[in-house]
Amino acid sequence: MLLVARLLKLIELVVSRGLPLTSILRLFAYIMPAFLEVTVPMAMLLAILIAFGRLSADSEMVALRSSGLSLYQLMPPVAIFVALTSVATAGIALYARPWGNRSLKAALYDMARTRASAGLRPAVFNDDFPGLVIYAESIDPNMDHLSRVLIADERDPSQHNTIFARAGYMISDRRAQTVTLRLLDGSIHTTDPRGGAEYQTDFQSYDVNLDLRQAFAGLKQRERDPKELTLGQLARVIATKQADGRPYGPELVEYHRKFSIPFACIVLGLVGVPLGIQPARAVRARGFVVSLVVIFAYYILLSAGQALAERGTVSAVLGLWLPNIVLAVLGVYLFAQAARERSAAAFERMQIGFAALRQKLVARLGAEAWP
Repeated sequence: MLLVARLLKLIELVVSRGLPLTSILRLFAYIMPAFLEVTVPMAMLLAILIAFGRLSADSEMVALRSSGLSLYQLMPPVAIFVALTSVATAGIALYARPWGNRSLKAALYDMARTRASAGLRPAVFNDDFPGLVIYAESIDPNMDHLSRVLIADERDPSQHNTIFARAGYMISDRRAQTVTLRLLDGSIHTTDPRGGAEYQTDFQSYDVNLDLRQAFAGLKQRERDPKELTLGQLARVIATKQADGRPYGPELVEYHRKFSIPFACIVLGLVGVPLGIQPARAVRARGFVVSLVVIFAYYILLSAGQALAERGTVSAVLGLWLPNIVLAVLGVYLFAQAARERSAAAFERMQIGFAALRQKLVARLGAEAWP
């Protein structure tokens, strides 16, 4: 479910851009850590719900409690399982996710550099390169061939060039990180914005240099995305910005996220045990539905808190840790209720009340039958 949107984009790159399947699989591997950070706690919760649901459905919870075992005594294996899942999630959040985000950006940069036409779309005005707008009626991504090309070149402020060409093809230079668009059989219409002079130049072959270093200068020179930084790098960036008096809200949010997501495994495990021991017939279906509801509620709270923290409406601590606090309180309450068997006691009291009411009704009806 989480991968559907990304898979559609990757499939589009295969079908319409001509990128090889190996490159798509590599991109898929880079985006997996971001989804595993979410799905590993979800899988843990589902496993706990199904395991305890099966014990409850087979009446083995009754047998265990009849043998003198309390719910607390059943917790050590669950605690070990939750601890292992928390460590795995922490590893994904601290190392795998930043690595995947960095590698994804590097791979996309490399693909754009080696196959520049993969970034161009046919019958669309493409403005991926600064100062250039490129239009082509059709593009063959396998051969890097363009047909019926129109280019608006405003890289030189002193003159504006509009270039028409019958065809063109890309020539990549991997070492220089440049791509040359070689145009064939066309003309250049030049306009001088200051003097208003216009003239036309016909050509058989004309090269337009597409410097990818300039096109990606914003990505290379701007500050790195906090999602690409490890815990130590985030701490250094926060300290540097704090010393310079610059805002560091996104970095602080990402810093707390790296701890709040692994800690969510603990609170989800605390919630999952009492929900799992509730009697149900369709254990797997019920466990899947309950896990989806709990996870959905948790990540709605997390997303809302993260958005508010990034805007500065609430502190990063409150925004990122409030979902854990809410689920922790709920889990402690449900666990205490399940451990005390309040539901069974209430059911027993209800049965006693019904029995007493039945006896009173029988006695009243018997008394009315005799004058």
